[in-house]
Order: sequence, then C-alpha cells, then structure tokens
Amino acid sequence: MKAVFAGSDTEGLADELRDRGATVGIVDGVANRPALEDAGVHDADVFVLTDAGQATSIVVARDLEPDIRVVAYTPDSLPEFVSGQQVLAMDPALFDAATVAEELTEAADTEE
Repeated sequence: MKAVFAGSDTEGLADELRDRGATVGIVDGVANRPALEDAGVHDADVFVLTDAGQATSIVVARDLEPDIRVVAYTPDSLPEFVSGQQVLAMDPALFDAATVAEELTEAADTEE
C-alpha cells in the first residue's frame, strides 16, 4: 500500500503506516498539485490529510488520482465544498493512529 500524507503528524500516523508495511510519501508544506505529485499521489492508494485548512488538496488529489481513498484525520470539520467528495473523516481523539493505520492497511490488502 502507498499513502500520501499531508499536514502535521502529531499522532504518529505516518510511522504507524510504515510499521505496517506501507510506503508513505510526505507532502512538505502546502499540499498543492506539484507537492502532491512529488509525494507520489499518482500511484497512491490513500491520501491522508491532517489539516482541514488544506482541504482543497482533497479535490486536487482526486483530480490526479480518481480512485484514491481519502482520509481526513483531524478533529476539525472539513469545509462544505468537499462535502461531495467521499472522505473518511476520523477524529484523533476517537481513533488512535495505530487503529487507523491497521484499518487502512487491512483495507488495502483486501482490495488487492
């Protein structure tokens, strides 16, 4: 499984994904089109966003890779303009990073 990760990782989700065998591309800074491409969004299975302020990147990631699974791992609400996108929103206060990583990697294994 390959994931692209955008936003801060205070919960350690990127490391949890790596621990379960995932390749994780990290967006450094703003998750715009060039940054998503540099992080490997074209061949990613999952796009993880932890900063609701960068919600525009969800639309961009889907434009670049229409089948990508999007996970918003943030306590903040996403803006209404992404409400038409299929996004799995998870609050870190309710789901720890290990549980989220386990679910994402298991889901990717069953899809293959």
